[in-house]
Amino acid sequence: MSAIIKLKFFFEKHGFHVSSRLADTLGMRASSVRLFFIYLSFVTVGLWFAVYLTLAFWIRLKDLIRAKRTSVFDL
Repeated sequence: MSAIIKLKFFFEKHGFHVSSRLADTLGMRASSVRLFFIYLSFVTVGLWFAVYLTLAFWIRLKDLIRAKRTSVFDL
C-alpha cells in the first residue's frame, strides 16, 4: 500500500470517528454533523473577510475626514 493511501485510511478511520461519535452523543446523523462543520468553516472565513472590509472602510473614512496638511500655512 502506498503512503498516501495509508494516510487517507488513517484520517478516514480516526477523523470521521470524531463526527460520528459526536453525532451519537447528540442523537443526530453523522452526515448532519459533518455538514454543520463545513457550513461553520465557510461562515468563519466569511466573517473574517467582513471584518477586514469593515476595517479597510474605517481607515479610508478616517483619511477622508482628516485633511492632510502639508505645511503650517495651510491652516
